[in-house]
Amino acid sequence: AINPWDVMLCVSGTAIACENAIVVAIICYSPSLRTPMFVLIGSLATADLLAGLGLILNFVFQYVIHSETVSLITVGFLVASFTASVSSLLAITVDRYLSLYNALTYYSERTVLCIHTMLVGTWGVSLCLGLLPVLGWNCLHDYAACSIVRPLTKSNVTLLSASFFLIFIIMLHLYIEICKIVCRHAHQIALQQHFLTASHYVATKKGVSTLAIILGTFGASWLPFAIYCVVGDPDYPSVYTYATLLPATYNSMINPIIYAYRNQEIQRSMWVLFCGCFQSKVSLRSRSPSDV
Repeated sequence: AINPWDVMLCVSGTAIACENAIVVAIICYSPSLRTPMFVLIGSLATADLLAGLGLILNFVFQYVIHSETVSLITVGFLVASFTASVSSLLAITVDRYLSLYNALTYYSERTVLCIHTMLVGTWGVSLCLGLLPVLGWNCLHDYAACSIVRPLTKSNVTLLSASFFLIFIIMLHLYIEICKIVCRHAHQIALQQHFLTASHYVATKKGVSTLAIILGTFGASWLPFAIYCVVGDPDYPSVYTYATLLPATYNSMINPIIYAYRNQEIQRSMWVLFCGCFQSKVSLRSRSPSDV
């Protein structure tokens, strides 16, 4: 019998793949979207697209092809994709911080080199973590070593969870620093104009609220699964694993809404891509990540 949880994961993967495929197509189609910010958004969309395809393939292979080798490859593919997604979120956070902290030198070759270095590191580490189960770090022949996500071992998921907690702490610290910079800028503007206008207050409050929503969504999606990976036991009912894993996949569904579809330049490129005749008043000026 088909597990309803597997069906929900497959449906989630389909939605994730469709949403992020549009983002990848828009960024590849539009020459104006070649700035470091959009390159990182493209990396995030690519990782989420692969994660969605991995969920679909996992469902197909689980009920059509019963093979330990295929199972290992599929699980490794999912680990690499979701790791790349989380790491890309960290890279976007670092980029936003740099755009505010080093605003005068942000548009320089040094920034481009930094972005490329982060991309290489993101995908290199993700690929290595995804290959670990395939290369032998699995529990196919030792059930006692299995984690809540078979065939990953307990030590493997502990490593992945520890990596997530580290990334989450770094993102939390950077977003706090970003909030401090935003509030400091608003205060400096107020001193120059001798008062804090309502528009400055609203803009500052909106910026801080947006950062809180971004970090809150990320934490609410992944923290339950990361914590359960550490404290859970493979003998526990599988419903606990599914109940924490499914919300984690929703993060890849929400990412394109937060980081792509809210962006005016991507909205314009989307109309151009699908309509071909839309004339927009949106400027083609490449904005910095702090504007998003």
